[in-house]
Parts: sequence; structure tokens; C-alpha cells
Amino acid sequence: MASQLPTIPKGTRDFSPIEMARRNYIFDTIKKAFILYGYQQIETPAMENLSTLMGKYGEEGDKLLFKILNSGDFMKEVNTDDVSQRNLVKLTNAMCEKGLRYDLTVPFARYVVQHRNDLQFPFKRYQVQPVWRADRPQKGRYREFYQCDADVVGSDSLINEVELLSLADYVFGKFGIRVLIKLNNRKVLSGIAELIGAPEKIVDITVAIDKIDKIGIENVNEELRSKGLAETSINILQPLLLLSGSNEEKLAKLTDLLRESETGMKGIEELKYVLNHVAKLGIQSDVEVDVSLARGLNYYTGSIVEVKAKDVEIGSISGGGRYDNLTGVFGLQGVSGVGISFGADRIYDVLNALNLYPETVNSSSKILFVNFGETEAEVSLEYVMQLRKEGVSAEVYPEPSKMKKQMGYADAKGIPYVAIIGETEVAEGVITLKEMSTGEQYKLTLQELVEKVKK
Repeated sequence: MASQLPTIPKGTRDFSPIEMARRNYIFDTIKKAFILYGYQQIETPAMENLSTLMGKYGEEGDKLLFKILNSGDFMKEVNTDDVSQRNLVKLTNAMCEKGLRYDLTVPFARYVVQHRNDLQFPFKRYQVQPVWRADRPQKGRYREFYQCDADVVGSDSLINEVELLSLADYVFGKFGIRVLIKLNNRKVLSGIAELIGAPEKIVDITVAIDKIDKIGIENVNEELRSKGLAETSINILQPLLLLSGSNEEKLAKLTDLLRESETGMKGIEELKYVLNHVAKLGIQSDVEVDVSLARGLNYYTGSIVEVKAKDVEIGSISGGGRYDNLTGVFGLQGVSGVGISFGADRIYDVLNALNLYPETVNSSSKILFVNFGETEAEVSLEYVMQLRKEGVSAEVYPEPSKMKKQMGYADAKGIPYVAIIGETEVAEGVITLKEMSTGEQYKLTLQELVEKVKK
């Protein structure tokens, strides 16, 4: 009976060498940008205590946490009545003390509180690590994926927001991706809720208007009615939903509509500050005020940012915003922060769609030495070591196989150069170098070879 092929869990992926080279290009580009902007790297454990994670993402989020069974006899604290009654909450509490992290933000909040006496505030940190969610796998949604986060905590200054928009512009400029940076402010959304006389329905209102692009204004209005919003309130809301024009024109209309709302006017002033300072920096990306942008509304308290690719139909590829009380859930009140997260997996899809990877990303070794036998291989190994000292990635084919097989290996791996050392080359102290893309061959000394390959 044939054995069954092994598989991996749904919602997870293997990555081939070429895929890993491309992913590392993404991670390395983002990390270099974080460092350039003054962020310091930290890492937190893959697992956290469930007491740290539970209750931070809402009821739905709690359901999506991967829980880890306690070591040893994980049933020892379990009440048999809870088993028979399938009381999942009590069973989970009895059997699981830990869970896989759901995002990087809550572990970061825990880190700040736990290490607050050792940190210099404002604290600028970045993290590039995997997270796990017990979600239903589907296209573009995985159970294991990476987040690339940068946050500043311990500062209320809007300069931090300006810097984050500049950072996003820099990163996507490096990738060659044309993007639109959308900007809003939670205080503006709160002002809108006040304006229409329904401040208690701010979540319902913004969840609905966030769908304008997907379902259209009439369906948004219908959803607002279903949430109990009065017809008069919906009518007052219409000019805000249909805001158009330049950023200056939108802000002028918002100022006119929200002039009676202190909170709303504060949000408008913050938007103006960020836009004015970003304009002075001369960033290349388009920045657009979008009143319908709501992003995780319960979480953010000020600026809200979302980045979309212009040339590929895909969801947001980066986003973030200001939160006034990151650490409050752990008892340390009043530590404001602002952050941004880059979606590595979606950036990967965009770069693939637009074929924007540098050619060098896909190659492994720069040069392969053909193996003709023991004597030639010994000389080749010496040359390889010299090349590596010069920073050139090189390898020797391990067996003296047929030339066709060895050349096929180089071709399959995308190795741009092949070095041939036979009896003649050994005697003359030279190397025959073949350029795989053109088929041209050159006889070179080792130093000449190093210079050519490095070019």
C-alpha cells in the first residue's frame, strides 16, 4: 500500500528558494527603512500568556486565537461536568495557559509595560515577525503570516505622524510601487457622529461609511437605517459622504460642516498639520484626505492612515494610526503611540504582479565552478574560497558529472556565470569564464574574474 504524501496545515505555506529570496528582499528593504528612520528592533515570543491576549481583540478575536495545551496532564484541572456540557470557555481556561500571538501590537504593549523602567521614551521600535490566527483560510488570508510594524510610544507630537507618512513613501519608492496614501482622523469621525446627533452610534456609522467604495452610497444609507439612525441624521450625513475635490477643498467643507464640534475641529487641525508638513518634505506619493476611512475604529484615537497600490487591484498594503492609550489594558495609563504596519504578503503579491523584483534577487550563487575531477576540483575549491573572501557567492559542483548536467544545474538555479577549469587552465593558472546569458567565454586571471563578476 502506497504511503500517503505529507501535507501542511490549511492556511500555512512552504516557500521555495526563489520565493524566500523575494520575501527576504521585502523584509530587508523594510528593515533598512525602519533603521534609517531611527527605529530599534525588538522581538517577542511566538507564544504569550492567554491572560495577555484574551479580551484585547473583541469576542471574535478571542475565537481566532490559537490556544496551546498545557504540558503534561493538561486534563488535571478539568471539571468533568464542563466536558459533558461542552463548556468551551471553562475547558480552555483549565487546559490552556498560553496562546500564539494574534498580532504584534498587544505583545508590544505588554513589552512596554513590563520593561518601562529600562526604556528611553519616546521609544521607537520595529518588529518583523510571524503572527497566527485561526481564521478560515481563503485567497490572500492565511493562518500564519508576517507583520512588519513600526511604532513610536510616549509622544503626542504630530511630527511622528508626518515621519510615518514619509516612511511609507520611502519604502514604496524603494520597491517602485506607485501608491495612494489615504489619511483621516478619528476625531473628525467623532465630530460627524456628534453633528448628526448620534455620538453613541459612531462605530455603526463609520463601519457603514467605510463600505462606500464596495457597496455604494444607497446601500450605506440602508445599512445606517438598519442600525436605527434617523432619516434626518442620514440626510445631514450625505454631504460628508460625497466630499470631493482637493484636500484643501475637502478640509474647507469639513470645517464648515463641523464648526460646532470642538472634537471635529481638533481633528481637522491635526489633518492640516500633517498635510502641511508632508507637503514641505516633498514626498512623491499622493496623499488624499478620505473621510470614509475608519480602520479598526475602536482602536485608533487620532490620525488614521491606509496605503493602496495604484496599479494593482488589491486591499490596503500598509496602514496604521494614533492610539492614545496603548498600555492602558495592562494598567499603565496615558502612554500615547502611533504606528504603521506593512503587509509583507500583499506587497509580495504586488511586486509579483508588476514584476518589480531586481534581477539579482532571484539568483543564488554568482558563479559555479564545473567539476572535472579530483585535481581540478581541488584548484576550484581554492578559487572559491578566494572569491568568497571578496564577497562573491560561489560554489563548486560536488561530483564530476557530465557537463550538460552541471550546466543544467547552473541554469536551473539562475547562476549567471560558470567557471571552467580543466588541465589547460590549471597549467596556465587561468579560469575560463562563461556568461550564461550570452554564451560568451573569457580566459581570465582570478583577479580579473573577481572584477568582472563584481560588475
